[in-house]
Amino acid sequence: MDEVVFYHWPQSRGRMVHWMLEEAGAPYRIELTNLQKGEHKTPEFLAINPMGKLPAIVHRGTVITETAAIISYLADEFPAAGLAPRIGDPARGAFLRWMFFGAGCVDGALIDRMLGRPAPEQVGALSYGRFDVFVETLDRAVSRTPYLLGEAFTAADLYVGSQIGFGLMMKVLEPRPSFQAYVDRVTSRPAQRRAVEQGEALMARAKAAG
Repeated sequence: MDEVVFYHWPQSRGRMVHWMLEEAGAPYRIELTNLQKGEHKTPEFLAINPMGKLPAIVHRGTVITETAAIISYLADEFPAAGLAPRIGDPARGAFLRWMFFGAGCVDGALIDRMLGRPAPEQVGALSYGRFDVFVETLDRAVSRTPYLLGEAFTAADLYVGSQIGFGLMMKVLEPRPSFQAYVDRVTSRPAQRRAVEQGEALMARAKAAG
């Protein structure tokens, strides 16, 4: 099986992809890309992602960037893990809905709040619209069933759950019991713990190396 080359820095959105690689059981190799040293702006990395952003992967000669795209790609490339409904499954639409909601709404809303960006007068131009409506939509989504698609964990839960956890940690998302319970469910998985432990070890080695 072809190895996934994973360009990563543990203090980035790459943490989600690291977790996904562990969930998927994908063979992978980490290319540590030190953001603090500006390694994401070197010609070598810009040849991979001209945006100079992490994470990125290369698999079978194809570059995939953007966290949601990488996670979706891995779910489809390693179907034995059961992390996404297959094409033709009626649940596929719901899976795509929540993956794109995470990328198009959750990410932007939380970053705007974290950076203190004022809402424009025409909130309809925002990907997430009104922040309060966004929060209520997110609350309902994680409260109806244990996971976004029902009883089974999918890559959509990995992605959205990670974002909610970030929002709670940064105190830009109201600490509702529904949010905390959902984050606790999704982050209790062994693959997530492995990724966290490996990330901490990577950071310790990078710090020791200067």
